[in-house]
Amino acid sequence: MRGNGVSNTAVELADLGIEAALVRKNWNEARLYQQAVLNEDAQIAKGGALVVKTGQHTGRSAKDKFTVRDETTENSVWWDNNASITPAQFDALWEDFRDHLKGKDLYMQELFGGADLDHRAPVRVVTEYAWHSLFIRHLLRIPTAAEYEAFQHEFTIINAPSFRADPAKHGTVSETVIAVNFARKIVLIGGTSYAGETKKSVFTILNYILPTKGVMPMHCSVNDGGNDDAAIFFGLSGTGKTTLSADASRTLIGDDEHGWSENGLFNFEGGCYAKMINLSQENEPEIYATTKMWGTVLENVVMDDETRELDFYDNTLAENSRGAYPISAIENASLEGRCGQPKNLIMLTADAFGVLPPIAKLTPAQAMYHFLSGYTAKVAGTEKGVTEPTATFSTCFGGPFMPRHPSEYGKLLGQLIDQYNVDCWLVSTGWTGGPYGTGQRMPIKATRALLNAALDGSLNNVEFRKDETFGFMVPVSVPGVDNAVLDPRGTWADKAAYDAQAEKLAGMFVDNFKVYEAHVEDIVKAAAPRVKVIA
Repeated sequence: MRGNGVSNTAVELADLGIEAALVRKNWNEARLYQQAVLNEDAQIAKGGALVVKTGQHTGRSAKDKFTVRDETTENSVWWDNNASITPAQFDALWEDFRDHLKGKDLYMQELFGGADLDHRAPVRVVTEYAWHSLFIRHLLRIPTAAEYEAFQHEFTIINAPSFRADPAKHGTVSETVIAVNFARKIVLIGGTSYAGETKKSVFTILNYILPTKGVMPMHCSVNDGGNDDAAIFFGLSGTGKTTLSADASRTLIGDDEHGWSENGLFNFEGGCYAKMINLSQENEPEIYATTKMWGTVLENVVMDDETRELDFYDNTLAENSRGAYPISAIENASLEGRCGQPKNLIMLTADAFGVLPPIAKLTPAQAMYHFLSGYTAKVAGTEKGVTEPTATFSTCFGGPFMPRHPSEYGKLLGQLIDQYNVDCWLVSTGWTGGPYGTGQRMPIKATRALLNAALDGSLNNVEFRKDETFGFMVPVSVPGVDNAVLDPRGTWADKAAYDAQAEKLAGMFVDNFKVYEAHVEDIVKAAAPRVKVIA
């Protein structure tokens, strides 16, 4: 393997102008694991996982992410969604980064973002921590020995948690910074130890460069039944994206980030970054098993210092505790990370208003509308008796990571759906029989039965009705499923209350979509829910 050891920094980082003491290049998992413990950055849990604490930042620092606004990005970045800094501010930041890293021991990994051999992005990741290097080695795709010999990086990501930004000098809002410079192909991360920032930086890069090649980047899960039977699962947190895509009868391609090219679907990653809070062996046995596996990196999971036992129910350190491990740890996962063209596309939503049916078939235009909407609902909680759901719209089911305007991704998705004749479905894993606080959660057994019917094609052969408000087609009767849950209005004791709730949700969709209307064709605008005008 090329340079698998201490490298000559004058050669390795000369193009960056970084004068490090030494660079540990492409170290494997065992060496990084050992070094992380020697550095006292990590502890070993019972079973062999590496346990780390990220301190103040236990999740992404969205307000601290900036893109350099210059000739390259002025007309290509969606500035309403992406904060900017000037080239001069980035230059000052970059100079201070290099000064900060001078004389330090660093780690460097050469990796690929993406499993598609024609569209993957070679990235060089320089880190201050050994466990950060191990993390990204798990999460991205490791080159073969031959690929290492010919490796030429396209982007460089530098992660220095001990660096502190100066808002007055660098244009930031705090001492934490994630600065993306697409013209210079550099990402600088400072002031946060949360490893997910590096992973999401790669996602941001791919979301920017792939659409120019006609390749669709997606925040989604993918599984494959073989024989051109792949399925895409879009969904925000809490909708069941990871759970429903994990099917013992189908091969898991990946659980978070994928691309869709002329070659088929492909995983951006080579590993998984799963939530650990409230993890149980009974409910998620495969993920739980990784916490007992040597080499897994566990962020902010509480561990007993004496027994080294892990407590996944303790949120003292973070509600967003995480585990990073290679996809090879999941028994039914694809190691190559690729499959053919999709047959089905599923958009998951946890509708806490109790309005949407458990499954509905979408036209391509409706699929584009719901993709741009990115709807789910979150419950407000039970504090002081508050049970009113809150609508959440995250465009493209991943708004924070979209450097381009959503309409670009929506248009590309629509073209691919048409080209490959993909069946599109909206699946609600939310509430039935009333909203949150009155109704109950959609039975997982019913969701799985409906999903299986969609995936095996049998759902295309049942009788459908058109929903009066949302316009999509809803099955009337499906074998093995209680027909009652297929008609949301019928599950409500108070039909007038349902009608009012449906009208309210439809209005939220329409109001949210106003910012996209000027960017989409009339057929997509016509896919909006019908809102009654009351005189």
